[in-house]
Formats: sequence, structure tokens, C-alpha cells
Amino acid sequence: MDVILLERIAKLGQMGETVKVRDGFARNYLLPLGKALRANEANKKRFEAERATLEVRNLERKSEAQQVADKLDGKAFVIVRSAGETGQLYGSVAARDIIDALAAEGFNVGRNQVELNTPIKAIGLHKVVLHLHAEVEITVQINVARSADEAERQSKGETLTSADAIYGVDEDALKPEDFFDPEADGEEEEQA
Repeated sequence: MDVILLERIAKLGQMGETVKVRDGFARNYLLPLGKALRANEANKKRFEAERATLEVRNLERKSEAQQVADKLDGKAFVIVRSAGETGQLYGSVAARDIIDALAAEGFNVGRNQVELNTPIKAIGLHKVVLHLHAEVEITVQINVARSADEAERQSKGETLTSADAIYGVDEDALKPEDFFDPEADGEEEEQA
């Protein structure tokens, strides 16, 4: 189906372009949300008549998104989750959890604006891209930790999943003899 775009859509085109998209994408997403019109003569004339108002509206949305992006710039958000000693989360952190963390700080972001290809499954600092507008995107830092204290230590650059952080042992000082005694293993086999 050919449609006329009423706003810039990533990976599809600019405002005013006529593009060919799949019928389902047009019927279920672009047309109901007012992001496009069917490409016919009547709609082309309608678009040309409304072009100035559409450009003004798009500029307003972009400036609002840019203001939010300026407020989010350099911010880190803490998400506390249960995790094992190796840092593996018992659950995961999904886009919904990131939206909740942003909302707690007063930022209203939609789930479709969070680019998270796979859920976060380990503690640590993670970069997440937010698409606030087709032309405005920003990267925020998500600090996933077991506690607020641990999140603060992580933000200072401390690693919390190494043997040093978990057991209080310097990994470089560890030797194989610290873990097993080769002579003791041989004696047990002879007794058995």
C-alpha cells in the first residue's frame, strides 16, 4: 500500500514522502495513529493544504522532546533487583522496569521509545537508548544493583561481581594450591 507520511518515521522516510509499506503496517499502525494517509489524489491535496500546520506541530514535538532529552542528559537511574553472587539476576530488567524508574524521577516515556533488544539479566551499568522523537534520541545509564549501597559503589566504578568484590579476595594473589591440595586428593583415592 502506498502512503503519504505525515511525520518523519525512522527507517521509512521523511514527512511528505510517498512510500510503499505492507498493508498490515499501514492499517494497524500508520493510519490509525495519524502518521500517514493513503496515497491518492484527494489526500495529496489535503496534505499540501495542511503541510504548514503539520511542520509546525512536528517542530513543537521535536522541541518538547529536546527539552526532555536535555533534562535526561547525563542522568543515571538505579534499579534494585535480587541477584546471585555472580551478578546474575533472578529475573530480568525489561523496558517496563526502565519506564517505571524514569517515571519515579518525573519523566514520562513510552515503552515503544525505549530501545532494549534483550532484557538486562546481570547487575552492572548498562546504556539504554531512548527515542523521544524521530529526530531526538538520548542514551541514559541504568544502574542495576542488589541494593542502593551497591548501586552507589558501582557508579563509582567498583566491580561487584569479581572474586575480590564478593569474597574480599585479591584474584591476582590466588594460586591453585589455595583451592586444592594435590597430595590430599591422591591419598583419598588410595583409601577408597
